[in-house]
Amino acid sequence: MEHRIKQLCQQLKADLVDSDPQTAIKTALTTFANKVVIASSLGLEDQVITHMALEISNANQLPCRIFVIDTGRLHDETLNVLTRTQTQYQFKYEVLYPDAPAVDALVQKKGAYSFYESIENRRECCMIRKVHPLHSILKTADAWITGQRQEQSETRDHLDMVEWDDANQKIKFNPLVKWSTQHVWDYINVNDIPVNALHHQGYPSIGCEPCTRAVKPGESLRSGRWWWESSDQKECGLHPSSSHP
Repeated sequence: MEHRIKQLCQQLKADLVDSDPQTAIKTALTTFANKVVIASSLGLEDQVITHMALEISNANQLPCRIFVIDTGRLHDETLNVLTRTQTQYQFKYEVLYPDAPAVDALVQKKGAYSFYESIENRRECCMIRKVHPLHSILKTADAWITGQRQEQSETRDHLDMVEWDDANQKIKFNPLVKWSTQHVWDYINVNDIPVNALHHQGYPSIGCEPCTRAVKPGESLRSGRWWWESSDQKECGLHPSSSHP
């Protein structure tokens, strides 16, 4: 089974190398049906993908599963986008939550803000609040779709449209991989897509409230995420480095 799905990944990577995002999304939905999930942080890129995917799904009567991980520490503005998006597009997200006993144990042992103390502590918090819920939903899928773009950070400049996610043993689609920030905003404005109010307040990338700040002019797009860490560490574990199948 693993060999077969890796071969499929290679074929999809070759077929979609120069494709537009809609073609990649339609291919994923058609190929995998209920066995592909779309990851949404409710950020700009994921809102674009949600719009495209639901449009394709409705036009072609294809299943479309979109999930959000509510870490328990999201901004109110982020939760507002969730509600507005469901209302506008008349669908329901699969909302995932961290294991409450695991969160309680971490807070009891290390406090509510241990993630500021070390990279290890921050990754432990991300693992409980984000990565474990991701693993639970990926158990129901053979592939997933993300909003990652090469331009976002130095940890993502190697991304391809289709990759083998070695950590999760899944095929990963990155439909917007080559889009610029301006391209994303242009698409949002033309299609009247709901966006997080914080994007208009200097937040190009939005995660948990204690771990996100506005960026300063000239700073990179993800410099406001875990700003106390070095730039080559700014990942939560949802997107470990992919590999070739």
